[in-house]
Parts: sequence; C-alpha cells; structure tokens
Amino acid sequence: MKLSLQEAAALLGSDEKRVHDWIEEDGLPAQRIRGQYRINRTELLEWATEHDITLAPRLFARSEDPADVPSLEAALRAGGIHFQVAGSELATVLRNITALLPLEDDVDREMLLQFLIARDELAVAPIGDGIAIPHVRTPIVLSQSGSTAALAFLIEPLEMAAPDDKAVDTLFFLICPTVHAHLAMLAKLAFCLRAPAFRDALRRRAPADEILRIAAETEK
Repeated sequence: MKLSLQEAAALLGSDEKRVHDWIEEDGLPAQRIRGQYRINRTELLEWATEHDITLAPRLFARSEDPADVPSLEAALRAGGIHFQVAGSELATVLRNITALLPLEDDVDREMLLQFLIARDELAVAPIGDGIAIPHVRTPIVLSQSGSTAALAFLIEPLEMAAPDDKAVDTLFFLICPTVHAHLAMLAKLAFCLRAPAFRDALRRRAPADEILRIAAETEK
C-alpha cells in the first residue's frame, strides 16, 4: 500500500506542506492518483536516507513477522562489530567482511562475495561522515533464522562519491530473511544514525559494547 501525504509527513516528522515541497522541489518520488499524491514506502526510505532525514522505523513494522525485524542492537550482536578491516578497494573490503560474517553452514561465502562484487558500488550507499550503509534496492536475502547486521571499521578509507565527499571508513552490512526485513532493518539503522550519540560512537570507533549499548538506548 502506498502512503498518503499525511502518512508520509507523520513518518518524516514533518507537515504535509513540507512534504509537498519536497515532492515539487527536491525530487521526493510520488505519483498523483485521482488528484492526490501517493508515495511508495521503499522510495520514501531511499530518498530520506539520501537526504539525511529521519524516518520513523515503524514505516515497515508488521505485527505478523516480528522475528524478522530484531532491534539494531540484537542484529549487530548476531553479525558482529569488526575493527581494522583491511582493503584498499571495495571488492577486497567485501571479501574480508564476508570472511568475518557468522553465516549459516549452508551459505556459500564465495557465491555471496561474487554476488556483492557484481553489484560493485550499488551494494552500499555512502551517506556522509565516512559512513556507508546497504543500498535500499540491493538486499542480501539469505538467512532463514533472522536478520543480522555487521559493522566494519576500515583501515584504509574508500573513495565512494559520498554526498559530503568524505572517504568511507565505516561500513554496515545486512543479511535478512526477506526483502521486507531488509527495508525494516535499514529504517532502524537510519533512525539510529540520526542520533548524535550513536554517530559519535562510530566516529570514535568506540568499543563494541559501548556501540551496542548506545544502539539499544537510541531505539527505546
């Protein structure tokens, strides 16, 4: 179901006039149906992430699949926080991250790696401040036991056409059981990244326990 202007405004923490202006002036994707704007949830998440705008995680909340959408803290505990990840180019970084992931026994790591490399920079989206997150439209759907998130701090920053031109040295990675779970986890991640305490912990490369604690506090 597509969102009305009113529903989109509530999720963006704004008013309808501002959302209308974003549609008319800033490229927020929308369709006119019987004279009323309708906005796709995925396109809203993608646009909000690109424009560094907070989006309420409830955008993708569904009561029928709570196990698919854990907290960011729980997902990071499952996927791990990894320091000093080597690589001078994205393909090498992805190879090293793939080797670190706690994947299920039946997952072919080499196949996953080749899948990621084939996507090249479409696999991740730089959002500024040295941070890159999984792209909205390129989910990794593998796990059958729930969503996992990995956080990698890179030794060598990567030049990746970020909106603020800062090289990427902090990379998030998601593996989810469904596309819907991928979108839900991205919404949670984007929400936490708007919190100054969480962003500061990333910039300081704080210990893993501190990052997890701040993620949990941010989501409450």
